[in-house]
Amino acid sequence: MTAMIARLNADVLPKIGTVWTLFAIILAALALLDPVQFWPSLRFAFDALLSTLPFIVFAVALIAGLNATGAASELSKIFEGREVRMIFLAAIFGGLAPFCSCEVIPFIAALLAVGTPLSAVMAFWLASPLIDPPSLVITAGAIGWHFAIGKAVAAVGIGIVGGFAIKWIVASGALAEPLKERPASGCGSCGADPLSGNAVWAFWKEDERIATFKASAIENFAFLMKWLAFAYLLESLLIAYVPAESIASVVGGEGLFPIILSALVGAPAYLNGYAAPPLVAGLMDQGMTAGAAMAFMVAGSVSSIPAMTAVFALVKKQVFALYVALGFLGAVGSGVIYGAMA
Repeated sequence: MTAMIARLNADVLPKIGTVWTLFAIILAALALLDPVQFWPSLRFAFDALLSTLPFIVFAVALIAGLNATGAASELSKIFEGREVRMIFLAAIFGGLAPFCSCEVIPFIAALLAVGTPLSAVMAFWLASPLIDPPSLVITAGAIGWHFAIGKAVAAVGIGIVGGFAIKWIVASGALAEPLKERPASGCGSCGADPLSGNAVWAFWKEDERIATFKASAIENFAFLMKWLAFAYLLESLLIAYVPAESIASVVGGEGLFPIILSALVGAPAYLNGYAAPPLVAGLMDQGMTAGAAMAFMVAGSVSSIPAMTAVFALVKKQVFALYVALGFLGAVGSGVIYGAMA
């Protein structure tokens, strides 16, 4: 299933066009096949996008500020010192790193090449795709702060547990050489190594950094608007066409089964951290339990195509399999714990 979705993203979607093109195609199909639902769905997406706009503006300003100051350069310091300390800090700051998945590749390759413990790297890898400051506020706007903070705590917890699991496995004599012989060097679209140079907090004093702030703000505002508009449109269709009792019968109710099933469904679903919250909010309105929703989002984030590609590009199959397994088990565990607390 994951391979099929990867081929879909690599081969089919670029031929269809942008997310806005998909948005227009769905609206055109709706106008043709069910014109009565056209305006309610469009109005739902517009109203939801408008209500989320303050969170979008905050997220955009935060991303642009991180890029303009070069704050990511401070992240390399967490991979210094004792291994246990590195695991904890890597898990915590993994959720704060303003990296795209391809920026992670040269950063992690360099760390592993100079002998950074795989345990700390895995802690960072597991936590990084789950949450970051922008997706935190987007999740809070769509579902609520309780869920957003719960996901952030789950990200750190999964990173720490995964890091110590790898530490134990390595101590037993396995995974001595995790890197592939010729690891990828990154993708050309992401520019220079985000950890190069020093952070400059007063970025508005330098014209080049001001230009970086503006360019990053425009790019990320367009990115968030298109994905959230698309997600809210899909949410309106979910509410309109999928009976609530159907959702409730599959991923509703108490017990472990709905959580495991949600993690299994979420794992192959390619939903980035910005598009997923509106859809999960719709599923919860239809009867999905809080624990199942958490498992769905966590599993989907860890196993998204960009996150898995970053890991697969660098390490051998055994390490990649451990990444996927730890992510899935972490999703189930997070769902159980959050469901009990919620």
